[in-house]
Amino acid sequence: MKTALWVGVILLITGVIFYPKLKTLWATEDRPGGAAAAPKPGGGGPAAVNVLVVQTGRVDDVVKATGTIMPNEEVELHSEVSGRITGLYIREGQLVGKGQVLLKTFDDDLQAQIRKLEYQKKLAQENESRQKRLLDKEAISQQEYDISLTGVNTIQAEIENVRAQLSRTVVRAPFSGKIGLRYVSPGAYITPATRIATLTNSNPAKLDFAIPAKYSNSIRRGSRVNFTVENTERSFQAIVTAVDPKIDPQTRTLQIRAQAPNASGQLIPGLFARVDLILSSKGQAISIPTEAILPQINGQAVYLIRGGKAVLQPVTLGTRGDREVEILTGVSAGDSLVVSGTQQVRPGGPVKVQLSAQPDSLR
Repeated sequence: MKTALWVGVILLITGVIFYPKLKTLWATEDRPGGAAAAPKPGGGGPAAVNVLVVQTGRVDDVVKATGTIMPNEEVELHSEVSGRITGLYIREGQLVGKGQVLLKTFDDDLQAQIRKLEYQKKLAQENESRQKRLLDKEAISQQEYDISLTGVNTIQAEIENVRAQLSRTVVRAPFSGKIGLRYVSPGAYITPATRIATLTNSNPAKLDFAIPAKYSNSIRRGSRVNFTVENTERSFQAIVTAVDPKIDPQTRTLQIRAQAPNASGQLIPGLFARVDLILSSKGQAISIPTEAILPQINGQAVYLIRGGKAVLQPVTLGTRGDREVEILTGVSAGDSLVVSGTQQVRPGGPVKVQLSAQPDSLR
């Protein structure tokens, strides 16, 4: 009796547990197609996506590189002679013009030598004048007159020599630019090895970078370069002004130098630069963000929005960049392209547009 009771209890519990699942299975079998019926494509709620309206734009063949901003001209200022500083006419960060006096050292001894030689020259000139009159009267020989004339010329040469030494006591700006940090003070004794300051001209600025050797035949003077630097999001343009005549055998790269206007002073020498070297231009074409491309077994595809539903569209790719890829076939200007949320999209399924953006906002 007890055994029959326990069997009944077990059957009751089993029925309670499995009845809901059996009910669901029976309901499924009653539908057309039975339990094996597959869900229709696009079933469920609309997928949330971001959409880009495709536009045509300029497409270029670009080589990416890294480089460094260099000054147009830069020099360490040194005195040509040793001496005590008697005049220091610069301050840090000052803009100076070419030929402007920056520093002067002691020159009283040289000034005294010039005054002495000027007196001697005056006396020699008076003697030469008398000798000339005597020569005209044939009172002296030509040789005697030539000796007096040589005396005048010799003194003049000595004066010019001292004046040359005097000019070396003055340090002038060799070009227009900005004074850097100053390393001397008024009254200090300096030698030609003493660094006074640095003078830098960075307008225009130079951009030095290197490209792989395989592109060496594609670059020449006048090529256009786009680049950005780390202290601003602004994009700059430069023109190639020099190409190294040889490939570096160690790095297998070609050194390039370009020049960019820098009136604003944003291109500070030493800045790191990201360079886009434009090898050729294809003109107007269609390019889309690389994240919109979906790899397929037979190629590549994208999702387009047509009639509120996602359409899987095969495409042919052209030039590929870091963030964009050229589309040769499959997409036209004005198409609505899914650029994010593609994981939730199914071919033919409904979509809900969360963001419709212009190309520049997605870069």
